[in-house]
Amino acid sequence: MKKQVFTLDNDGFIGAYYGGPENSKKGVILMLGDSSEDRMARCGAKWLVDNGCHALCMSADKKDYGHHNYPLERFGYAISFLKSKGIEKIGIAGASTTGMMALVVASYYPEIALTIAMSPPDFVMEGFYQDGKDGAHERPGDNESSVSWKGKPLPYLPYAYRHPEYWQKIVEESKEGGDKIASRKMFDESEKRHPIQEDEKIKVERIHGKIVLVGAEDDVLWDTCKYIRRMEKRLSEIPHECEWESLLYEHGTHFVFPESMLRSMLPVVSGLLVKFMFKAARQYPKECKETRIDIDRKLSRILRKW
Repeated sequence: MKKQVFTLDNDGFIGAYYGGPENSKKGVILMLGDSSEDRMARCGAKWLVDNGCHALCMSADKKDYGHHNYPLERFGYAISFLKSKGIEKIGIAGASTTGMMALVVASYYPEIALTIAMSPPDFVMEGFYQDGKDGAHERPGDNESSVSWKGKPLPYLPYAYRHPEYWQKIVEESKEGGDKIASRKMFDESEKRHPIQEDEKIKVERIHGKIVLVGAEDDVLWDTCKYIRRMEKRLSEIPHECEWESLLYEHGTHFVFPESMLRSMLPVVSGLLVKFMFKAARQYPKECKETRIDIDRKLSRILRKW
């Protein structure tokens, strides 16, 4: 795939464009991995191209998975670029934190006609860093949201713990459950200490086109299926112009990626990686793989029909 790289100084956003089929008028903004140019992003882009779309990968920085006051205006520049390429249908996709971001971005930009959110929360997350401070892999920001709009941080659900207790609690929970990383109890505690306020919830009713929400009950990062059901309830109660489809599974872990996408990222050890990360994948490997195969089939169908 040919690649065109974008920088913040020159283009207003950090990303890489991977052109799709010449006759395609569909383009998807994709947020996966630490960088818009790493293997995870490239393989995600190839999966989109194979499904008839152009792919524009975006990341918060050149190589950084931390998210803190990420300006939503950057997506406006990305959308303008896609339009300049003659792309008429614009989508956005993300997983985990970027699944949240995909939903937030789509609620601000009506040009987005397809939103795919894998393992998303239904609220704006507090900002976080992955800078290794004091030996912690991750830490919360200092009164920072994960995203901002017009220079102001969006209201967010604050984490239950501050640095260094934040990472200590994640390590403790991970060891107790036999996972490489787990934070579900921390997020439950965050809601217990600070019930989510209306201005912290993602306004999914503002999203246009189609929303696809994907999650598994055995997700140990957070209770994504509960969050998805809350979004379904919100959409059933508030007037909206979008349609939505939820793909919910008993087994699948936090990594609810399409199977062929995951295999291309890690051709030999894709299944082993999921088992290494999550106890549920070791206990139910067949079921988790069947989930990813089903997600692959359904998301491919949605993209080609779109």
